[in-house]
Amino acid sequence: MSNQQENINIDGMDAGIISALSQDGRRSYVDIGAEVGLSTAAVHERVKKLLERGTIERFSLQVNHEAVGLNFTAFVAIRNDGGTHCREIAARLRDISAVQELHSVAGEYDFLAKVRTRQARDLEGVLTQIKSIPGVSRTTSTVVLNTEFEGQPLRLKPPAAPPKAA
Repeated sequence: MSNQQENINIDGMDAGIISALSQDGRRSYVDIGAEVGLSTAAVHERVKKLLERGTIERFSLQVNHEAVGLNFTAFVAIRNDGGTHCREIAARLRDISAVQELHSVAGEYDFLAKVRTRQARDLEGVLTQIKSIPGVSRTTSTVVLNTEFEGQPLRLKPPAAPPKAA
């Protein structure tokens, strides 16, 4: 069975642990155990297995971007000219620190990048960097006026129990 198939087969306890950690990755195993009905040791063991299977990839920090001076956000749609492999373009985009996220998308464009800069005029420099990447033929930018929410925690529902045989 592949890792991807294993990860789909989480039970209600794993779903509860993942949901709790996605809301606050620093929650104690004692607190999570009380919420899901497991001992601290059992929560620790399950988290360890979820990490080993790749269901939980990593624990990360969510930064208030305005507090660190990254006040401007834009989404940049990027088109590949077709002569360059998308992986090469993605690798070059990873090297641009203002590119926070990169998604391969279907439609008129090939990528959608989330870009954060200190101010609006800094976007021009980032766009110049992006357009200088071999294979990038076109970009279109959408400026974010206000972020209503982001980093929404996962709220996994426990898998449905299989129907009982009659």
